[in-house]
Amino acid sequence: MLTDTPGIHHITGIVRNAQENLTFYRDVLGLRFIKQTVNFNEKFTRHLFYGDETGSPGTALTFFPYPAEDDGRLGKPQISTAALAIPPNSVSYWHDRLTAHDAPVEGPSERFNETVLRFSDPDGTNLELVTSESSVEPWADETVPPQHTIRGIYGVTLLSASVYATASVLDTLGFELIEQEDDRVRYRAPGDRATVVDLLNQDAEFGREGAGSIHHVAVRVPDEDQLYEWHDLFRERGYDVSRVKDRHFFHSLYVREPGGILFELATEQPGLTADADLDTLGQSLFLPPWLEEDREMIESQLQPLDLSPVSETK
Repeated sequence: MLTDTPGIHHITGIVRNAQENLTFYRDVLGLRFIKQTVNFNEKFTRHLFYGDETGSPGTALTFFPYPAEDDGRLGKPQISTAALAIPPNSVSYWHDRLTAHDAPVEGPSERFNETVLRFSDPDGTNLELVTSESSVEPWADETVPPQHTIRGIYGVTLLSASVYATASVLDTLGFELIEQEDDRVRYRAPGDRATVVDLLNQDAEFGREGAGSIHHVAVRVPDEDQLYEWHDLFRERGYDVSRVKDRHFFHSLYVREPGGILFELATEQPGLTADADLDTLGQSLFLPPWLEEDREMIESQLQPLDLSPVSETK
């Protein structure tokens, strides 16, 4: 029997420069660099993972760097914004920190009785920091003091080509409509982290996927058996749904719902730290067994990545 998702598993974006991406998300935002691997569908493209100390579900941001990628254009149907949770007393700290690192910052502003800082990464990806109580524990980090560390994903904002169709899918997945503020309708999953999806009911031009756009959002499911049940349900409803895929760290499927948003459904196990040394996460390129024999060729084609941390100069 299908169970409601407890919330978001991870968010994946498209960027241009792997080194700038690493510097921003690890050295500026203070996220842990959990994993470097490749896009399993395009083995000559890096796939970078960031999160809390172990990259637990609900904290992971992942990126595909394409060096020659054109800029994306914000519009529908897209995931317009990824929001990250911060402690309520950390707004001033983050405003000052982002400003010091030349990240364009707007706010703070209030929304649904929460404080929001809006900013973007070097590729123009729309990001927010939202004050929230979270079950995610702070982790040891030399970049950001523990009392101010980002506490995982807060949620996403969607620009749908058909808000009613997307709303129906959110309801099916287990998100409950809880409130509305102007043209923003809020849905929440029943879990303890990464539970918010905001659906914008507004006119917008059609967007274009590219650097600075968010490719998909993944929600959590308990196990692989559930994935097959979800697959059958979406197929019965005529949705564009993929087969169940082995992503080594989890199993997943993708569904493009009628509103145009790409959702992934991903299992919480075995997790990003499976078969990994917690002390050396992200320090070497991980390849799944079926690509290991091509390691030399793959590494020779990848965009270089210097793992040395950038010292605080601002």
